[in-house]
Amino acid sequence: METLDELLRQAGVAHGHLCAGQILGVRMALLGLARLGIADPRVTDRKRLITYVEIDRCATDAIALVTGCRLGKRALKFRDWGKMAATFVDLADGRAIRIAALEHSRDLAAQFFPHLESKAAQQMAAYRELSDSQLFREQWVRVDIDPADMPGASKKERIVCERCGEGVNFGRIEHVNGQRLCLSCAHPELRYWQPAKPKN
Repeated sequence: METLDELLRQAGVAHGHLCAGQILGVRMALLGLARLGIADPRVTDRKRLITYVEIDRCATDAIALVTGCRLGKRALKFRDWGKMAATFVDLADGRAIRIAALEHSRDLAAQFFPHLESKAAQQMAAYRELSDSQLFREQWVRVDIDPADMPGASKKERIVCERCGEGVNFGRIEHVNGQRLCLSCAHPELRYWQPAKPKN
């Protein structure tokens, strides 16, 4: 695994800039990997890890970079809970650790780096220098992963929704009134989109 400085450089390039969230994400991922004993997640151990992220912010890009977990590889799972937290699951033995950023680390940034003018600069310095225990809460957890959610899982039968006609993979259908429907047709109230008329 590369050094912290090299990973931060790579994270800044991949994300477009280096910020406090990127630093926190790199540190969070490194801690999770260390606790699980995964030394080379992007090459040797690339099929050993699934990571759940709980926020769609800068840290998520950094976590993906360090772990090698990606949505397209089905190894990065997103739960929109608005928390600066991630759970790292070792598929080899089922162990999982959830790591959450401590809220008081922001206060520590101002306390330890008052000479830096901006809040962002204080946080960037703190997130690089503070200990893991000052930045994070660690909790061993159990994650029950549905076999259909595993990387490399078979798509099984591809089913066409009987209402919208779109194909559905991984069994993401529901039976409603005798029809096999995709989740957006079965639960239109939960869609992130709604039909609209085209603008002229």
